[in-house]
Amino acid sequence: MGLKVEDVDACYGARQVLASINFEAARGEFLGIIGPNGSGKTTLLRAITRILYPAKGAIMLDGRSIYGLDAREFARRFALVPQDTAVNFEFSALDIVLMGRNPYLNRWELESKKDIEIARECMELTSCWHLADRPITELSGGERQLVVIARALTQEPDVLLLDEPTSHLDINYQIEIMELLKRLTTEKRLIVIAVIHDLNLAALYCDRLVLLHRGRVVAIGNPDQVLTPEHIKTTFGADVIVNRHVITNHCHVSPVPASAILHDVKPESDHRTTVHLICGGGTGAPLMHSLTMKGYEVSAGVLNMLDTDYELAQFLRLRVVREAPFSPIGEKAFRELLTLIRNVDVVIVCDMPIGMGNLRNLEAAAVASEMGKPVLIFNGIETRDFTGGEATKLFDALKNRGAIPVRDTMELLDKLRDIIEDRE
Repeated sequence: MGLKVEDVDACYGARQVLASINFEAARGEFLGIIGPNGSGKTTLLRAITRILYPAKGAIMLDGRSIYGLDAREFARRFALVPQDTAVNFEFSALDIVLMGRNPYLNRWELESKKDIEIARECMELTSCWHLADRPITELSGGERQLVVIARALTQEPDVLLLDEPTSHLDINYQIEIMELLKRLTTEKRLIVIAVIHDLNLAALYCDRLVLLHRGRVVAIGNPDQVLTPEHIKTTFGADVIVNRHVITNHCHVSPVPASAILHDVKPESDHRTTVHLICGGGTGAPLMHSLTMKGYEVSAGVLNMLDTDYELAQFLRLRVVREAPFSPIGEKAFRELLTLIRNVDVVIVCDMPIGMGNLRNLEAAAVASEMGKPVLIFNGIETRDFTGGEATKLFDALKNRGAIPVRDTMELLDKLRDIIEDRE
């Protein structure tokens, strides 16, 4: 059992803001609500917290309509941390947290020892007990946010709702608050639903995401399913690259500046030169973009799927020879690479590390040289050779066959231009 939002519409007057919203959140789940400004995220929280009555549909907790709960019971089961947590009166932090016990007190009843113990427990849980006697007006934004979350927890809710809990906070407080919310789902089995603007924080901490756009659910699922370049382009209107974070292995969203998007590319020469990049681990990314901007027809590979270079090549819609993630280059991919190389004008071997898994890329470059293709290679193979010397031997053989060594990208672009001019 948990929270269920079923076919909910919500309106402000005659203006419809939410349409046919459907999702569920289980106990112990951290659900993130994402979407561009004006997509209905805050309105959805208002509907769940009964601030706004839906025009249609139902919202249920454990199979029971939340609108059948009296005010006191509702306040015991649902707690909200609003977007604006400013307090203008000089209450102490402990006084603010104790306000969360109101649903358990009768009129004019003072807090008991038990209430104070619960408040202390929640402040210790949110690492703000040391602020108990400080006036709330003297606290920083991050400290105040921890106090307000502690106040919500003293309600002992089943569902904790937060509207942009990390906005305007330093990165240390952002991480501390997101870690806390994640811990509440695992240790307290709370249903945590938070509106989050930072897509990477959402990907790192949320179990599932609901993506809203123009008042409708565009996608719902785990971060890998929701945070795709297509979804983000459709809803936010932004071009992004989505890959795996090198440490956490969670999906990571990187925005692409508008200036980097290709528009009306003018070739450097009348001949549409085809260039194949042998790269990996991000070493080919700068060349992919700069060569494409200059009007070259670029291909790349063999690249492992999820590799940084593979992700950029996909974004730029380049032809790519691919291999499975973390797998050595197989026979099928190698034959595809050789077929591709036969039809290009120039091959560039980037300064990527060479191990036994991608050694066949150098073998393909040697084949290109035997075909009479110009091959450009970056110096310094000795520091990048993790094959026990096999890569260095292939590299030296390439130079002996006439491959052109370069020190850096600028020299490579100059050499490439010379090759084109000689051909013309």
